[in-house]
Amino acid sequence: MVFFIGTVYWTGTVIITFGDVPVPVAAVGVVLMSAYLSLYHVVGLLVTSRVIARLGARGLFFAPFGWVGGEFLRGVMLSGFPWVPLGNSQVTVLPVAQLASVLGVYGLSALVAYVNATVAFALLRTGRPRMTAVVAAAVVLVSLGAWGTWRIRDGSLLREGTPIRIGIIQPNVEQNAKLAAADGSDQNEARRIFTTNIAMTRDVVRRGAQFVMWPESSIPFKFERDQRGDEIRALAREVKVPLLFGSDEEITAAGQYSIYNSAYLLEPDGRTAAVYRKIHLVPFGEFVPLRRWFFFIRPLVDSFSDFSAGESMVMLPVAGHRVNTAICYEVVYPSLMRDAVNQGSELLTTITNDGWYGQSSAPYQHFAMAAMRAIEQGRYLARSANTGISGLIDPYGQIVRQSAIFEQVGLVEEARFLTGKTMYAAIGDVVGYTSLALTVITALVLWRRDRGND
Repeated sequence: MVFFIGTVYWTGTVIITFGDVPVPVAAVGVVLMSAYLSLYHVVGLLVTSRVIARLGARGLFFAPFGWVGGEFLRGVMLSGFPWVPLGNSQVTVLPVAQLASVLGVYGLSALVAYVNATVAFALLRTGRPRMTAVVAAAVVLVSLGAWGTWRIRDGSLLREGTPIRIGIIQPNVEQNAKLAAADGSDQNEARRIFTTNIAMTRDVVRRGAQFVMWPESSIPFKFERDQRGDEIRALAREVKVPLLFGSDEEITAAGQYSIYNSAYLLEPDGRTAAVYRKIHLVPFGEFVPLRRWFFFIRPLVDSFSDFSAGESMVMLPVAGHRVNTAICYEVVYPSLMRDAVNQGSELLTTITNDGWYGQSSAPYQHFAMAAMRAIEQGRYLARSANTGISGLIDPYGQIVRQSAIFEQVGLVEEARFLTGKTMYAAIGDVVGYTSLALTVITALVLWRRDRGND
């Protein structure tokens, strides 16, 4: 509870500012959300405590399985919310973070839990058991650190593949201004937003950009339903580079209306090359799970847009190569980026609007999780965010360049299209599945033994 309240406190600020919710109600909402997220760890930690009761201090070494099992389940149940897993704490400790290229972020979570279990064991035991445990953990850390340092210094991924210069647009449009422009109440603001994106695009192309990215929902209208969409096509023809941008997309088929949070890629000749529809929607932001059960906050629930979810990853053709994009918080899903790479993506991109989060820690958390995806997949990752943080991250998790939040800036940096795959891309979340399975099996064994004793 303490961990989640301290981590996702900013959800309260968002619903106060943009949902017109009283502060006490928002505070209760943060506590309830934190309690819900905590439930995923209850079983694993309860099983760990029972193992300790039977085995003594040695049972502490079950903690990595108990913790990661709950963490993994939190990332997949009810569409999942894998926000800031324990392993992401190592994203700036680059030699250690390279383990993610083998075992993913859940492997790093297990490592952190293991080291802390060793510390606890050393505090509880003396003599040879303590020394053995500490030496074993030290060997693991030194070995991983040495390998990670070698991997970064080798830097082969920075020399492979085909280079491309990416223009990353951060227009820095305040969220209330975006909302006023989108609902038509401020046409002057709508025009300013649109012309800002166009001017910044021309600027980054003059500076050598060969592929330009705008943020999520970067235009204050629906691209295919507004004549201003032709101006974007004309811009692509003018600058003669592929253009990626976010826009809501409306589709009516068989008498059924759907709206998607989509990403469009335009060819240099202005044609639509591909459209990706967001798969993982934000709970209580883009859809309301179990909507009929939340009747007691009906005004708040009804204020949320009810987007439809996309069905599959779409490859975006850029300069003869395959690229994918993740919209907003989709980048926190390790499996989504892994699926994209296994479908042939040579460059990871993500477009987002973090303007909702203000000056909170959320934009920094979000950017750090994007960096972890780069390490896991051994790919460059380019990120365009409306108010920041935008930037480019290399395949080792090193920040090539990043913007400040609430800064209007156009970045132009060189990335590379890469085709090799990491071990993690091949084996996926083996650590997560294994931890969950061991936790469930151990719980069943303990339950049966307890019943037998009764």
